[in-house]
Amino acid sequence: MPELPEVETTKRGIEAYVVDNEITQVIIRHFSLRWPINPDLASILDGRTITGLSRRGKYLLFQTDSGCLIIHLGMSGKLRILQKQQAKTVLKHDHVDIEFKDGYVLRYNDPRRFGAVLWIDTDPEQHPLLNYLGPEPLTDEFDSVYLWQQIRSRTSSIKTVIMNSKIVVGVGNIYANEALFLAGIHPKTVANQLTLQHCEQLVAQIKLVLDKAIQAGGTTLKDFRKADGKPGYFAQELNVYGREGQACLHCGSEIKHFKETQRATFYCPLCQLSDSTKA
Repeated sequence: MPELPEVETTKRGIEAYVVDNEITQVIIRHFSLRWPINPDLASILDGRTITGLSRRGKYLLFQTDSGCLIIHLGMSGKLRILQKQQAKTVLKHDHVDIEFKDGYVLRYNDPRRFGAVLWIDTDPEQHPLLNYLGPEPLTDEFDSVYLWQQIRSRTSSIKTVIMNSKIVVGVGNIYANEALFLAGIHPKTVANQLTLQHCEQLVAQIKLVLDKAIQAGGTTLKDFRKADGKPGYFAQELNVYGREGQACLHCGSEIKHFKETQRATFYCPLCQLSDSTKA
């Protein structure tokens, strides 16, 4: 599943092609995604200019002068920029094309159809999919004091907490594993057992891991490619995720694995010691 770094990488890859560009045609081949695409979307977008592109969590917001197109990549979605000639070749899961005045085409491809392409004419921050979201992890709003205040009454595991988008957005499974390892915190640690000092270290590592992943172009997973079609390279730098049974790169201990809330969790039993692991 594309996580925050992959979505941010996509945003940066397509931004220069879509902002201040007029839409001349919209082709919708399949209306049935996670939520049905508005049957009038093609006529709604025709002739509008994209005035801005932003990201909120894992949602991309395409602003126009009188509304906003919200795109979520779901489990396997991706956006590509194509030249008009390239766009003549259509693959099975190419669901939506947005053609622009300068000849470029923004294509949405999604094999599993768990993504979303939604149009709203109100403030997107008030949309039910966005209005509950916590702060962005790379902003000053997400700091150690904020995290410490959020966890003081929580008895679930710290990994579950930092993956809760109501608390902080975009810390997906891969990056939660990596940040906890670098912070030296066992993923099963009961959240309210962490001190402010623990929170300082964890927040710092979350920011570091996400920033490095964005700079590297996102983590290479089988379903994700950048907007230019090239894979990301952060997977080459993973310390624990997907490395069960291998030696820890820091201490040589065997990386362990378990599942929690149906998510794979990887950790080093020596580097991530904890006195409070029963969540």
